[in-house]
Amino acid sequence: MREDFIHYIWLYKKFDFSNLITQQGEPISIIHCGNYLQNAGPDFFNAQIVISNQKWAGNIEIHIKSSDWYLHHHEKDDNYNNVILHVVWQHDAPIFRKDNSEIPVLELKKYVASDELIKYQNLVAPKSWIYCEKQIKNVNEFVLSNWLERLFLERLERKSLPIQELLSETENDWEAVLFCLLAKNFGLNTNGDIFLKVAKSIPFSVIRKESLEVSYLEALLFGQAHLLPTNPEDQYVKELQSWFDYLVLKYKIKPILIEPIQFFKHRPDNFPTIRLAQFCMLYHLHRNLFSKIIAAESVVSIYKLFEVSVSSYWKTHFTFEKVSPKKEKYLSKAFIDLIIINTLIPIKFAYAKSLGKDESEQLIEWISHIVAEKNTIIDKFTFFGMEANNAFQSQALLQLKNEYCNHKKCLRCAIGLELIKN
Repeated sequence: MREDFIHYIWLYKKFDFSNLITQQGEPISIIHCGNYLQNAGPDFFNAQIVISNQKWAGNIEIHIKSSDWYLHHHEKDDNYNNVILHVVWQHDAPIFRKDNSEIPVLELKKYVASDELIKYQNLVAPKSWIYCEKQIKNVNEFVLSNWLERLFLERLERKSLPIQELLSETENDWEAVLFCLLAKNFGLNTNGDIFLKVAKSIPFSVIRKESLEVSYLEALLFGQAHLLPTNPEDQYVKELQSWFDYLVLKYKIKPILIEPIQFFKHRPDNFPTIRLAQFCMLYHLHRNLFSKIIAAESVVSIYKLFEVSVSSYWKTHFTFEKVSPKKEKYLSKAFIDLIIINTLIPIKFAYAKSLGKDESEQLIEWISHIVAEKNTIIDKFTFFGMEANNAFQSQALLQLKNEYCNHKKCLRCAIGLELIKN
């Protein structure tokens, strides 16, 4: 038995409440079950009940066993002083308030039909991956569609948290925040945190001033990332080192300690050197990039903004001082899709929210035009009949798996509730 099942039974009134009797032998009727809080404090707030013709208004706490009250130390927490009813699955001990008055207890298992319990046990029985893997493909399309939208917006809310942190660090400079987030995205999973640290170490005012010359941006970013070779033989690398030394002195930029940047397991087009070179070219070509992204009306216009290659040096190099056949090295559509999903849509969402606007429909439309991501989670959902047709659906399914399935929150999930109901 899990406590969230008792929450579900109480919230949706899945019990016979016609002739309820407390463990103290008093008749009880439910006027209002209360508001489900799902945070610190009692489980249901502002409930209304009648016990032996006495009307009570207050909070309701739910546990598997009565003794859990003491196990969770509620007797020491003033937030529980207003509890008017203790709803439990099994009553095993009397519970008292600070004034030594006993809290009425309702043992719920007496009033729950066996088929409700069987449906719950069938849902949460051990499976190979997630509890509902054998039933998920049968979920009502309308329920599923609304739930995926809710999941996607929840995921955006979660992704907006680091944006808020960066805003406070940059004194609400949205252009600087975008610069940092894009740097992290260009670093991919392997080097993203290192690229972010490099970006945060250079004041964005410096980037604004020096972006007229792409070589100055390369000097700053490659230098701060400790990627410039020592004792270089290549003339361009010597120039980068010289410019880096000058710019560090000019702007009093402090050196940073970072982990070595990883090349291992990356294809040459994904080498961190190439990604940094593309990143520098992006900021060389587009001043006020954040404003352009906010003004963009479609995904197509975003693709045009990110049609960037590399400087002439990097067209014949993948790493410093090692010449390779000439190649333009434009950002691929697949890489731009990752940028849109992981950086641009979250920052547009956060910016609209800061203005009190709701642009969720436009953002859903944008991401619906992007192909679904390919990873083990999406592959598993596909195997069990839940196929993602676009990035909107794949992002929602990632949120479902990571925030609900992994934590066994079936009874807070529209899919789990639908399956139990049917």
